[in-house]
Amino acid sequence: MLTDPPHSTFIGYRAGTLCVEDVPLPQIAASFGTPCYVYSRAQLTQAFHAFSRPFGTRPHLLCYAAKANSNLAILDLFARLGSGFDIVSGGELERVLAAGGDARKVVFSGVGKRVDEIELALDKGILCFNVESASELERISSIAARRKIDAAISLRVNPDVDPKTHPYISTGLRNNKFGVAFEDAFALYRRAHGLPGLRITGIDYHIGSQITEIPPFLDALDKLLGLVARLETEGIGLHHLDLGGGLGIRYADETPPEPGRYVEALLARLGDRRETIILEPGRALVGNAGVLLTRVEYLKPGPARNFAIVDAAMNDLMRPALYDAYHAIVPVQPGARETRHWEIVGPVCESGDFLGHGRDLALSEGDLLAVMSAGAYGMSMSSNYNTRARAAEAVVDGDAVHLVRARERVGDLFAGERRLPFPPQR
Repeated sequence: MLTDPPHSTFIGYRAGTLCVEDVPLPQIAASFGTPCYVYSRAQLTQAFHAFSRPFGTRPHLLCYAAKANSNLAILDLFARLGSGFDIVSGGELERVLAAGGDARKVVFSGVGKRVDEIELALDKGILCFNVESASELERISSIAARRKIDAAISLRVNPDVDPKTHPYISTGLRNNKFGVAFEDAFALYRRAHGLPGLRITGIDYHIGSQITEIPPFLDALDKLLGLVARLETEGIGLHHLDLGGGLGIRYADETPPEPGRYVEALLARLGDRRETIILEPGRALVGNAGVLLTRVEYLKPGPARNFAIVDAAMNDLMRPALYDAYHAIVPVQPGARETRHWEIVGPVCESGDFLGHGRDLALSEGDLLAVMSAGAYGMSMSSNYNTRARAAEAVVDGDAVHLVRARERVGDLFAGERRLPFPPQR
C-alpha cells in the first residue's frame, strides 16, 4: 500500500523510495532524465469517476478543462472515459481532435475568439460556444448566418460571486474580464433570440479556480437559476446548464470538499430540473495525479539563506513565481542526513525563479526531488525562457511507463527563426 505524501492515492513511498503506482521515480529519471513530469493513469481515472458517478442516471457531461494539462495522452485518456472538453482556443480544439476527442462534446469558452477559431469550431461541429461579450455574439451570428448554419450558443454569465481564491484565478467578479455582467444577461439573451445564425442551447458560469468551499458555487447557482426562470417567461428554454469548474485540490493544508459531496450539493439545489448538467473540472482531475521530477545540481549555503539549485525552473513550473503558489517538495529517497532550511530555486536568470521557500530537507548534490501536485498548470504553462528546452512527460500505468512527450531539443527552439541577410543593408 502506498503511504505519504498524502496528496494522491497512487503516489507514495515504497521501501524508502517514492513511486508513482508501481514504478520507482529513480527508474524514470534514469530512462528520461530530469526535469520530467510524471502522471498516474490510475489517479486520473479515479478522479474522473469521482465526479461522474455521483450523477447516477442524471443527464450530465463532464467537459475536462484542457488548459489544465493538454498533453495528448491526458486528453486521450479522458476521451476514452467519455469526457467532453472545455477549450479556450482553436489550438486546444485541434489538440482535442488529434487525441480522439468528440467535437460534439466540446464547449468553447474564452474572451477573445478569433474569426478563424469560430469558423474552425463551426466546421468541426462543436457542442456550444460559451459567449463572453455582446460583440462576440454579433460576430458568431454574422459568421454562422453567412454559412447558412446555426451556431449553438450559451452566455457565460458573470454572477459577481466571490470565490475566495487568489485574485489572479478569480473569474466571476464584476471587475474580471470574463463573462457577461449579470445585470446585462437577460437583455443579451433576448438579443440573441432575435439574431440570425444562433441557436440558444444553454447558460454558463465559471467563478474561479482552486475554490475550497461549496457555498460560493451554490451562491452562483442560485443567481443563475433565478435568471433561467426569468428567461423561461420569455419563451427562452435551455437544453443545458453549464456550472463551470474551479473545485480546488490539496496542495498543503487545504481541505477542499470531495467531488462527490460537491456534485451532490449542486444536484440538491437543482432539484428535479430536466436540463443536462455540464461541469468543467480541470485542476481537480489532474492536479494531484502528477509530479515534477527534478535533480539537485548545486547546494549553496549562505549566511542569510541556503540555496538548493535544481534543474527544474520557473519556465517548467510557473505557479510559484506567478502566484506565490505552494507545492510540497519531497525527497525521492529520503536519507538520514542533517536537515537544513533550503530555498529550492532553478537556474533561470530571475530572482523570482523558485519552486519553494524555506523547505526543511536533508539534501546532497545529485539528489532527486519530487514537486508534488504538479499535474495541473505545470507543463501547459511552461515556456522556453532562457532558451531552455521543455521537460519530458511520462504516464505510469501500473508497472509500465509511457513516454508521452519527448524532451525538446534546443535546436528545435530556433528551427523556425532566420538570421538577417549578411552583410546588413545600411
